[in-house]
Amino acid sequence: MLDIKLIRENPEKINELLKRRNPELSIDGVLEIDTERRKIQFEADELRAKRKNDSQKIGMMKKNGENTDAIQEEVRKLGEEIKLLEEKEAELNETQTNLLLHIPNTPDETTPIGLSEDNNIAIKYFGEPTKADFELKAHWDICTEKGYVDFERGVKLAQSRFSLYRGLGAKLERAIINFFLNTHTEEHGYEEILPPVLVNSDAMKGTGQLPKFREDMYKCENEDLFLIPTAEVPVTNIYAGEILAEDDLPKYMTAYTPCFRREAGSAGKDTRGLIRQHQFNKVELVKLCTPQTSADEHEKLTQNAERVLELLGLPYRRVALCCGDIGFSAKKCYDLEVWMPSYNAYKEISSCSNFGDYQARRANIRYRNKETGKTEFVHTLNGSGLAVGRTFAAILENFQQKDSSILIPKVLRPYMGVDKI
Repeated sequence: MLDIKLIRENPEKINELLKRRNPELSIDGVLEIDTERRKIQFEADELRAKRKNDSQKIGMMKKNGENTDAIQEEVRKLGEEIKLLEEKEAELNETQTNLLLHIPNTPDETTPIGLSEDNNIAIKYFGEPTKADFELKAHWDICTEKGYVDFERGVKLAQSRFSLYRGLGAKLERAIINFFLNTHTEEHGYEEILPPVLVNSDAMKGTGQLPKFREDMYKCENEDLFLIPTAEVPVTNIYAGEILAEDDLPKYMTAYTPCFRREAGSAGKDTRGLIRQHQFNKVELVKLCTPQTSADEHEKLTQNAERVLELLGLPYRRVALCCGDIGFSAKKCYDLEVWMPSYNAYKEISSCSNFGDYQARRANIRYRNKETGKTEFVHTLNGSGLAVGRTFAAILENFQQKDSSILIPKVLRPYMGVDKI
């Protein structure tokens, strides 16, 4: 959530940054509500002061044996006026909060200008796109031929875009998960977390999924519980409503979870294979840090995600997303895109975002500044480390051999027990 104080002090700048995302965005409505709310708050404060003063007069008058009926009636009427103003103020406060919950984060000054993915900037490449002297197959064909993933029975058990991994396919998926977790905990210093995959609406609001993206969520009927779209939600909210010591920061956390997304707006996109699923596995990286270190921590987090791609030997590129393409809560974002021969293109396998204090304000996650003794909002960051199903698909496509076998990356062989399948 944006800081209302910052909006009051710098409305032109906030509007200018929001319009980099979308020319239709504006905080003018928030300011109008805020002005009216503060006016009513001022009026209520004045009436409370008058009521307090009159109440003191009543005490003095009674002491002196004077009749207080008239002034008591005035105090009663003041109370009624104050109650009406308080109700109006609460209503305006709720309206203002609701407006703020629907306004995205302001992009960082270093986020590229542009309104669509066409304005994203590739800033790093690793490896060369895979080529072969035989026809490379798409991962969905390999999965079907080898029995690694049973797409048809996944649909039978659930619906479209749910998949059933089997045999060596299930083992490879598990190997990838374990490799990611071990690398991030042992090499990169993250604490492993195993969170609930059902969370309440407060947690969803804290990271920005609610209220704006309710249609993309799976909700439990008659309960305030949602299936998580990413481990970012429960892991970031671990410290919701808490005040941390500055010496406890930064916090590095990683979690494997299944993730669930209705993908309401993705009809017709990536309908084959494992690229866009309603249920998928992911290893997430989450950081909480001070505002002073968040830019450096964002770079480090992105490098941690890149590290596992490089250890696997998968060709990829890092892309700086433009203002119009970054996520709702993000101020700056890098996408890591892995080379997929079936698409003859790079496909997203991780998004590494810096949210500034946007999520921390919504979830009320603070720390106590050692120098000032005052509480401040932490900065939150997260990124996929990585999306497991997309890694699985990338391995099948990039490491397929002429004899139809799949070469297992060296770092996965201890988990698989073989060098190819």
